[in-house]
Amino acid sequence: MLGRAIPWIFVGLFLLFTLAFLVAPTVVLIVQTFIGEKGFTLSYFFGLWDYQYRIAFENSLILGVASAITGLIGGFLLAYASLQPGAPSILRTIVTSFSAVAANFAGVPLAFAFISTLGSLGFVTIFLKHLGINIYGMGFSLYSLTGMTITFAYFQIPLMLIIITPAIQGLRAQWREASDGLGATSWQYWRLVGLPILTPSLLGGFLLLFGSAFSAYATPYALTDGNIALVTIDISNVLSGNVMSDPQVGAALSTGMILVMAVVLVIYSFVSRYAARWRR
Repeated sequence: MLGRAIPWIFVGLFLLFTLAFLVAPTVVLIVQTFIGEKGFTLSYFFGLWDYQYRIAFENSLILGVASAITGLIGGFLLAYASLQPGAPSILRTIVTSFSAVAANFAGVPLAFAFISTLGSLGFVTIFLKHLGINIYGMGFSLYSLTGMTITFAYFQIPLMLIIITPAIQGLRAQWREASDGLGATSWQYWRLVGLPILTPSLLGGFLLLFGSAFSAYATPYALTDGNIALVTIDISNVLSGNVMSDPQVGAALSTGMILVMAVVLVIYSFVSRYAARWRR
């Protein structure tokens, strides 16, 4: 009896942990969003349409989409190149090993690394100046949405490579042979066979990358010192009192993020179910 009960004990502890640190805080945020001093109110939620918060959501969405697209394309091409039959096996080992490390390299260390490299006084920036190329004079800035997109690509591309590699390996050689036998070109094979099969996995990876970038806080804050309006930074500002202290506004912003991420998770759930058909 005890042996049968032990797995259920661990399941119960996991559910308790989830309830205490995921469900309960979410419920508290929603209550704070819609319950004010005088009872039920929608003022905090509709306040998200104010200019400063609307811009923050727009910037977060742009950053999420741009970095996800960059990671999607870069990760897919890198995975495809490393899995080619003629590619050296050592290349595949190096790419896989590096991706496993880089996919988890984020936060303040990542921001510091890019400031040291592509910042206004970074060694790459100084080196390019010696060659007569002033990237900051051309309009580039690491401390912008473009700069953050480039920074996020450092871990988004390896993360996408890890996600999409099993899907590419799942493409059957018989499909390519049948396509060649029917006289199809390489482009026709990918357009009519390869990409349609990989689309669910690619879309699922895109949604994961978007969620990772959309909810990021440490890297953007350390990189820009909070000078670019993002939802996560605005939440920190209204809760820490750097601009004003208003927990209910912070709760409303958090609820808005939860709604966006909920939509992303619902879409990802449907995509995952559709992708499972190709694995049978």
